[in-house]
Amino acid sequence: MTDFPTSANVRAFEDVIYSKDAGVATVTLNRPKSYNSYATRTLKELTLAFQDASWDDAVHVIVFTGSGARAFCTGGDVKEYEEKYTRRPRDYWKYMGLFRGYLESILRCGKPTIARLNGMAVGGGNESQLACDLTVMAEHAYVGQVGTSVGSVACGGATQWLPLVVGDKRAREMLFLNSRIPARKALEWGLVNAVAPSVRLNGAWIDAPTADQCEKAQAQKDGFTIDLSKLDEIVAQYAGALRDKFPECTRYTKAQVNHLKEEVWNATVGHAQDWLSVHFGAVEPWEGMSAFVEKRKPDFAGIRRRLAAGESTEYLHGPYVKSCRKCGAKGLPANFAHCGLCGAGL
Repeated sequence: MTDFPTSANVRAFEDVIYSKDAGVATVTLNRPKSYNSYATRTLKELTLAFQDASWDDAVHVIVFTGSGARAFCTGGDVKEYEEKYTRRPRDYWKYMGLFRGYLESILRCGKPTIARLNGMAVGGGNESQLACDLTVMAEHAYVGQVGTSVGSVACGGATQWLPLVVGDKRAREMLFLNSRIPARKALEWGLVNAVAPSVRLNGAWIDAPTADQCEKAQAQKDGFTIDLSKLDEIVAQYAGALRDKFPECTRYTKAQVNHLKEEVWNATVGHAQDWLSVHFGAVEPWEGMSAFVEKRKPDFAGIRRRLAAGESTEYLHGPYVKSCRKCGAKGLPANFAHCGLCGAGL
């Protein structure tokens, strides 16, 4: 009887597919309808999967990937954020605790991890692949950060680790501009270790496909298709090479190489968890995430106009300063013309 049982607690997964074969544990995010974003339940399942692989002495390598060919992971489920956490920001603090535990389960699993980017890795998806030791990327995929476009801050790994990986200026470009980084650029920048051909036209591989060709391939239009066989070949080569190494030496090498990542993570993530939970009750996440759910562009200009005019941008309808003479209600927003309780004019 072991104190570290494996597999029994991961059989009821709903958002994750977890398998083991020939010393390789494969963790697959399986929410393709939401582009493999993670919800609260997903983070719990991912953490359990990485814990299981960490404890299983028959596992030598962990491969982390997503289902389908559209997305590896697009970060947190913005619909869940909008429905739950903008309304109960204190619960986002708890959610961030789950997210921290999930990333730390990758960092500290004691096994080498390979991110298999079968599609875009955006937001927390890019942070997830940054947490892994090695990354192999399909050529039709791209990576990027989106925090400043949706009313959040990418301080769950990106602000901490991107400067270590790509350098200060490139990190700022990704974090401030939220630009897409295509596969070959990601390889040039050192964001990934290898890029695998993945786009075919009428059966023939396309070298350096354009963004338009990648979109057509994902839609299977005009003879273009996605083929992930080369991606799997490279991942298998990496996994095979890692199996042929001493496990204890590999574990401690990982711990040593993680030094800077751990240092900057531990110095900032607690503050990030608290700040994000408080911030989730503010206007910017409300506007950014409402716009995402409503499939419209956020009103960046409107918020900036309010700032320039000296108005409050911390409250959706102004600070809570008005009172109702009729019913006595207090703390009504400054921009209210009528009482929200009795309807009287203010």
